Amino acid sequence: MQIEEKINQESQFDLKRSIYTYLSKWPWFIVGVLVCLSFAFVYLRYTIPSYSASAMILVKDDKKGGMVSELAALSEVDLMGNIKSTVDNEIEIIKSRTIAESAVRDLNLNVKYKREGRVKTVDLYTSSPISVILADKNAVKSSHKYKVEYTGGNNYSLLDDEENKIGSYKFGETVKHKDITFTVINKAEDNPKFKISVNIEPLSSVTSTFKSKLNVKLISDRTSVVQLSIIDPVKARAEDFLNKVIANYNKDAVEDKSQVFKNTAEFVDERLKIISAELGDVEKEGEQYKIKNRVTDITSEGGLFLENASEFQKALIETETQLSVAESLINYVKSSSNTDLIPSNVLSSTAVDPSLTPSLIAEYNSLVLKRNRWASAGATEENVRLQKADAQLESLKENVLANLGRLKNTLLIKKRDLSAQQRRLDSKIAEIPTQEREYKSIARQQNLKEALFVYLLQKREETAIALASTAPNAKIIDPALASNIPVSPRRNIILMAAFLIGLILPFSIIYIKDLLDTKIHTANDLRHLTIPYLGDVSSTDNSSELISLNSRSNTAESLRIVRTNLEFILGQLPKGIAKTIFITSTIPKEGKTFISVNLAATIALSGKKVILLGMDIRNPKLDEYLDLPAKGLSNYLSTNDTTLDNYIISVPGFENFDVLPPGIIPPNPAELLMSDKVADMFAELKKEYDYVVVDTAPVSLVTDTVVIAKFADSVVYVARANHLDKQMLAVPETLYREKKLPNMAIVLNDTDHKKGYGYGYGYGYGYGYGYGYGPEIKKRSFFDKLFGRNKD
Repeated sequence: MQIEEKINQESQFDLKRSIYTYLSKWPWFIVGVLVCLSFAFVYLRYTIPSYSASAMILVKDDKKGGMVSELAALSEVDLMGNIKSTVDNEIEIIKSRTIAESAVRDLNLNVKYKREGRVKTVDLYTSSPISVILADKNAVKSSHKYKVEYTGGNNYSLLDDEENKIGSYKFGETVKHKDITFTVINKAEDNPKFKISVNIEPLSSVTSTFKSKLNVKLISDRTSVVQLSIIDPVKARAEDFLNKVIANYNKDAVEDKSQVFKNTAEFVDERLKIISAELGDVEKEGEQYKIKNRVTDITSEGGLFLENASEFQKALIETETQLSVAESLINYVKSSSNTDLIPSNVLSSTAVDPSLTPSLIAEYNSLVLKRNRWASAGATEENVRLQKADAQLESLKENVLANLGRLKNTLLIKKRDLSAQQRRLDSKIAEIPTQEREYKSIARQQNLKEALFVYLLQKREETAIALASTAPNAKIIDPALASNIPVSPRRNIILMAAFLIGLILPFSIIYIKDLLDTKIHTANDLRHLTIPYLGDVSSTDNSSELISLNSRSNTAESLRIVRTNLEFILGQLPKGIAKTIFITSTIPKEGKTFISVNLAATIALSGKKVILLGMDIRNPKLDEYLDLPAKGLSNYLSTNDTTLDNYIISVPGFENFDVLPPGIIPPNPAELLMSDKVADMFAELKKEYDYVVVDTAPVSLVTDTVVIAKFADSVVYVARANHLDKQMLAVPETLYREKKLPNMAIVLNDTDHKKGYGYGYGYGYGYGYGYGYGPEIKKRSFFDKLFGRNKD
């Protein structure tokens, strides 16, 4: 078991051999490449190419973006401040089903026109000589296929997809069929004969198809430039679709903005009416409040009231002072004598009549001064002038008291008036805060309504301006343009792929075949064995032909090499003693009998006396190569009354080549081979012959060969190429290691001389290159040079 594992491990991979294996099959690679390229050319010839069209647009990305940007007239309200719009949102809008369906509908892409050829069908698109107008595109619920055949004049025939005639119609006539209604228009000016296939598809399915093909991507994260692309068999249709998608996207954006601005204008107008009415009500309320409270400007009037109150307070204080002075003066006058003066400058000039009281007091004081001078001059009380003066003073005093009394009453009246007026002013002043608060509330409502009214007027003008100048949401940088080079099929890529497949396919087949192949093929498969290698024996066209002196075939030359190499092994034996050579194999049909016969013949041709023994008495094959009698070795071993010479025959055409036939198949071959007569037989033959070549039985099936191996000087072990399993190499290796077969050497039989032996030797000998014998002389090839084969 260990030997088998070692053989498997050692024979797993050989790069040199693997490369040569594939290079030796170069015709298959050429055939594979040619076949695949042929298929590729046919595919390219009849496959409808698809072209890529692309367009670039600049999407406007406002800071407020989206709906908030479109509602810029009310942006300060910040009702939609949380809504964000980016270019990604716009990309999703462009890719939306609504935009794609609008483009399909506008371009009438759910109706396809085709002209069928023998192999390829051509999509006509705008070059169609007819046009089908659907009454209701949404009414198409399933696919409909028709064929329109021009029949002359203004007439045509309508056929179904299976060429069944539906009816004859005139161009422009309304046709109702199944669930659709349509009209066929003839666009051809010269009215040539034509037969056009018309495919009418549901709008939803066509939209889904084009939507899936539409690719929209952002060029860079730092920009808002967007690229639109689509792949379609018709370049014009791809360009039209992209341009229409961009146009519909802009149209949709403009309509959205216009609708928003219109709604905004209507909203502003409605609010203006409401605010105008509310402002009128507030102004009337303020007017009624002023009329009711008899005020014009509460703040100014309040200041005036406070100023008047201060004046009244000052006058009241002054009046009270004058009243106190008057009362004091009255008391003083009443308590004073005729010699006392009355103060004359204590009364305010504004409080008394200047023509009365001051003059009376001055006259009184003047008379008192005169009397006092008279009294100091020595006049007595009885003096007439003093008495007269006293009488005048009393009269004047009464007048002064009378005037002061009137002054007091006047001051009391003035004081009462001033107090009453002050109370009224205080009442007015006390009402001012309430009036001011109430009016401020009315004024606040009025100011708010006025500000909102002015604001709405301003926004109405802004909205009107924005509505009149609504711009598209996308600026076209590059309109749609289709490439002239198809994206599929890619000619160069397909040809390259076909070329590679043409190489890979034979490679894979050879690899799989080699992977599943467990047979031995060349000497390289035997290189890991420790058994000496004698050489290859190439295959022959006539396996039953016996080698002759003039044979120059590869087989003959290879057998001569085996004979020569065998002599090196047998050269160790003493000279003058016959050499016994056993030929065996692992399993039947490995050519051991062929090797035995021809090896014996080759030795005999060298001038040696040779006898060939057919000791494979279980399954003899010598009669396939030689004309032999039925009796032979088995008959000799099974009887005691006969001699060996009775069974030995000479081979015609050879002087020194005899054969001992195997004889009849015995029932007990193993017992016969174990008899003492076998030893006597070999002893007798060695005396008569130089070489004894023995054809023995396969060693893996019976023990016959091992039983008689003791009589062998050397054992040639035959392994047949393309027949023996590599696993079975463990059998000869084990026999060699255990020395059960003496001087064992191995021969590889039935090799392909066209491929060479081992790594390819022409018909070479051993590991060398061919000598050029015979008609099959070969020159050293490029691959021989490449892999460094022996020159000699």
